Amino acid sequence: MEQEKKQRRRPGWAAAGAAALGLLLACLLPGRPVWAAPARPDAVAAAAVAGAGGEVIPLGRAVGIKLFSDGVLVVGLSSIDTAEGPAAPGRTSGLKAGDVITHIDQTEVNTIEEVQKLVTQKRDAPMTLQVRREGSALQLTAQAARSEAGAYQLGVWLRDSMAGIGTMTFYDPQSGVFAALGHGINDVDTAKLMPLETGSIMEASVSDVKRGRAGEPGELHGEFNLTEDLGELYANTDRGIFGRLDGKQLTQGLEPVAVASREQVHEGKAVIRSNISGERVEEYSIEITRLYPETEGETRNMMIRVTDQRLLDATGGIVQGMSGSPILQDGRLVGAVTHVLVNDATRGYGILAENMLQAAQGFQSSAA
Repeated sequence: MEQEKKQRRRPGWAAAGAAALGLLLACLLPGRPVWAAPARPDAVAAAAVAGAGGEVIPLGRAVGIKLFSDGVLVVGLSSIDTAEGPAAPGRTSGLKAGDVITHIDQTEVNTIEEVQKLVTQKRDAPMTLQVRREGSALQLTAQAARSEAGAYQLGVWLRDSMAGIGTMTFYDPQSGVFAALGHGINDVDTAKLMPLETGSIMEASVSDVKRGRAGEPGELHGEFNLTEDLGELYANTDRGIFGRLDGKQLTQGLEPVAVASREQVHEGKAVIRSNISGERVEEYSIEITRLYPETEGETRNMMIRVTDQRLLDATGGIVQGMSGSPILQDGRLVGAVTHVLVNDATRGYGILAENMLQAAQGFQSSAA
């Protein structure tokens, strides 16, 4: 069975000519040999359930983010060269890209290595795969094939973890909860939301910027410290990632502001806080050019345009890695940057902060 080798693919494209700013994510190979896994997200959420308040601290700080999947994600299927000819046991079993393998013969699997070990032990004997697909549980039967090199394989490409740099949106000092990105972490091959088992954030520094241009969004490049976690994740959702911050180093000296309701957000001047160099967060002027009607499940709530010449000179506008940059207007937190228009880096989309806060509270309540 192939290990995951597809690294540094461009983040998934969203509809309507917009690119999700996402993380600059790379797969972690081959599994989880270096990082200690933090506490399970349900325990973190329960600890944070004191409740997000009406005031939060806008951040805009770039951080390293690492995520370990709940189960092993199938990102592709392939054939195997055997002595009898090509074989595709994964495809024959009914597996599809986007499936999450959770168990093999009643044994839970969360890493590529665990899958490899069980497949090797089973050799060519039939095995039962428990799979999650689009929210439904399935049970499939697979039988590994022996490659010409003598290895038993299923013919599947797998992913079990991701890491990269993203931007923190806000921190709630009452509950210790933080929010980042404004959208979920999706697998780059299947565009599926990565199922979260555990995850955390780390201190990061932005080293350089690839400027955006028409048809090719730019991106932030940076480094993060793998040796120390600053907080633990409890949810990966289409409205952002959420967790509990352990220390105060990212919020020192910052004051909380009110979270604006939808009715308080209006077209016109605003600012974003973003970290495009080193660890320095600065405010840049933008304009909210359009507010979209409230639609169930929609996360692109506003259109924004960068007007600050400093940001235009440095990055060309909105670039990948700025996802989560908080948007402030009239002294309130109104939203976060989430997407850039592929053909115009000066414009992009944002999500309402109110919607992010509701998602944070909803996942806390479900874990309480």
